[in-house]
Amino acid sequence: MKVRPSALIWRQNANQTEVLLMRYNYGGQDVYALPGGNPDRGEILPRTVIRELREELGVSVDVGEMILAGEMLLSERNDDVLHVVFAARNLQGEPVLNPAETTALELVWKPIAELEQLNLYPNIGKKIRPWFSSATYLGYVGRIEQQYFG
Repeated sequence: MKVRPSALIWRQNANQTEVLLMRYNYGGQDVYALPGGNPDRGEILPRTVIRELREELGVSVDVGEMILAGEMLLSERNDDVLHVVFAARNLQGEPVLNPAETTALELVWKPIAELEQLNLYPNIGKKIRPWFSSATYLGYVGRIEQQYFG
C-alpha cells in the first residue's frame, strides 16, 4: 500500500470558502486532486506535503492537524493507497504550476459546495465539507470509494 499525504488549502472569497485543487485530464475526464504526493524514503508526511507544495506550486505552508485518513482499494493493476489529508495554513506565495514537477493542467479554486460534484482524487468532498463548520478531526474514514481514471 502506498501512502499519499495531501494538503487542504482554502481561502475565503465572496462569502464562500474555496479549496485549491490541481486539475488533470485522464481518459478524457477532468480529475481534481488535492496537492500532495509520495513521500521520499525516510520522510515524514508533513515534510512530504511541504516539499511537494514547494516543488509543484512554488509555495510554502504551515502543515497543521491531520483532517482525515482513508484507503482507496484499487484493482489488481494498481497499488492500494492510504490518503492522509492535512490542514495547510498560512499560504506563502502565489501558487503556480511547475510543469517539470507535475502533469496537472491548471490550478483552480473551487467552492466547498461544489466538491461533491467533482471527480475528486481522493473522493472526499462529502467528507471534508463538514470539517469547515466544525474544524474537528474527522479521523479514519475507512474505504474511499473512487472511480478509476484511465
